[in-house]
Amino acid sequence: MTDRAVTDADVAVVGAGPAGIAAAVNAAARGRTVVLLDAAPRPGGQIWRHRGSEGLPAVGRRWLARLRHSSVTWIPSATVLDAGEPRTLLAEREGRAFAVRYRGLVIATGAAERIIPFPGWTLPNVFGVGGLQALLKTGMSVAGKRVVLAGSGPLLLPVAAALARAGARLAVVAEQAAASSVYGFAASLVGSPGRLGQAARYRAAFLGARYRCGTWVVRADAAGPALMITLTDGRRVWTELADMAGIGYGLVPSVGLAQLAGCEIRSGAVATERSQRTTVPGVFAAGESTGIAGAEAAIAQGIVAGRTAAGGSAAGSGRATRRFAARLTRAFALRSELLALADARTIVCRCEDVRLGQIDPAWSSRQAKLYTRAGMGPCQGRVCQPALEFLLGTRADPARIPLFAAPVAALAARDSLSEGDT
Repeated sequence: MTDRAVTDADVAVVGAGPAGIAAAVNAAARGRTVVLLDAAPRPGGQIWRHRGSEGLPAVGRRWLARLRHSSVTWIPSATVLDAGEPRTLLAEREGRAFAVRYRGLVIATGAAERIIPFPGWTLPNVFGVGGLQALLKTGMSVAGKRVVLAGSGPLLLPVAAALARAGARLAVVAEQAAASSVYGFAASLVGSPGRLGQAARYRAAFLGARYRCGTWVVRADAAGPALMITLTDGRRVWTELADMAGIGYGLVPSVGLAQLAGCEIRSGAVATERSQRTTVPGVFAAGESTGIAGAEAAIAQGIVAGRTAAGGSAAGSGRATRRFAARLTRAFALRSELLALADARTIVCRCEDVRLGQIDPAWSSRQAKLYTRAGMGPCQGRVCQPALEFLLGTRADPARIPLFAAPVAALAARDSLSEGDT
């Protein structure tokens, strides 16, 4: 950790998940000065977010140990606000602004969960799948709780397994994709026995619960302290009583920092070469920001990005990763019926309490912001923008400064920090 107003580094890495840790450790191993920043107080990212190492997978424990024993300068609870100045990051920590000047930058900002609004999605005890996972990892007790887990994508499996191991009673695990798509995707993993075995172990952990494909949540209603979750498979409609629900529709690459740095965004992800170079010289990207492909691919990309950012060369597996990501996207493509879940009264931007009926479908994303403030609340569109892109077909505005909500003093310090220590 550093207390300097301006820190110089050969390589700056933003994001301390699997990709960022792998990049930082490998860049430092080549003798480079490396600074690793993350908004969380501990390294590990969402996937390795645990109260203690006993809950981590072996691969997570190994990489976190390598980080601890490396020369990497770790700056926790640091929010990166801007990357517009040449080879300089502006960040804020505990209300204090600081800058990191770098020769090479690795963007490993991960992904955000996609929430598709439906009536009742803002009720207490209705979470995103990833949000429920985060609470579970930080110690929330679910023992004896009846849980409905629904949405789409492979994340449903590890979260269902974790809930079952923690003593939750899973009422149903509902995947919106058709069974033919899901099991076809599973069959494609025959050439990746590690991934296939992992999926089988997750399913075995909640074997006593129903796993239904082609099924999705229609609405949620409060029933005293409990929830009534209404589901459908397109033929029949039924309800499940639950204490809590986790409902999320996959992940969306976090590309805001890459946009501020001037990188090309292609199909919603940061465009990279096999060496993990972006379209901006000296800027690399790795992990879910380049496309959703899982922790194994993120680590492999991080290793390549760290070595090449440090001036070395490394053979990447970009083509195989992109093929896997494309299969994943096709298998769990969102069905058209989800477009009809939200009605005019459904909140689509909970930060600003904006309902779907307040937004004209003909408006651009910017017009929706100007007329209703949708996307201008504390989350800065991270929840509502992917939802509105899906529901209305709008394209989100490029990221703007500051990337996250920040004290005015941090932004005021921007010019002086770019000139040197203050």
